[in-house]
Amino acid sequence: MRHLVLAAVLVLSGASFAQAEGGRGLTVAVDHARILRIPREAGSVIIGNPSIADITVHDARTLVLTGRSYGNTNLVVLDASGEVVLDDTVVVSGNEDNSLRVYRQASRSTYSCSPNCEPKVVIGDDADAFSSAVGQVGTHDSLSTPRD
Repeated sequence: MRHLVLAAVLVLSGASFAQAEGGRGLTVAVDHARILRIPREAGSVIIGNPSIADITVHDARTLVLTGRSYGNTNLVVLDASGEVVLDDTVVVSGNEDNSLRVYRQASRSTYSCSPNCEPKVVIGDDADAFSSAVGQVGTHDSLSTPRD
C-alpha cells in the first residue's frame, strides 16, 4: 500500500510540474527581444525586476520585451483608466543555438559557432573568460566610436 501511495504522489507531482511548464507565461532568451502586441492602448507598463527583463514601449499597442539575465519576473500593463491589459510572468532563459560550451572541471567558457567558434559573453562562464570577452568586445566597440 505504501508503494501505491508513493507512486500516486509521484504521478500527481509530475502532473503539477507539467502544468506549470505548459503555462509558464511570456518567454524570451537572454539578449533577445520579443514583440508583444496588446489588445488595448497601454497607459502604464511595469516590469517587476528590470535586471531580468526590460520593456520598451514602441507605440501604445506594441511593446518590446528584452531578456537581460536568467530568471523569472512579471509584467503588468495598465490602460489609461488603470484597468489591467496584461499581467503575466516573464521567463528569461538562455539561447544555446550555435553555441559550444567548454568545461574544464568547474570552469566553463562559451563560444558562438556560426560557423567559426569565437568567444561569447555568457552569464555563468568562468570569471577570467567572461572578463576577457567583455574587454575584447569593449575594445572592439571603442574602435568604431568617432573621435573628436
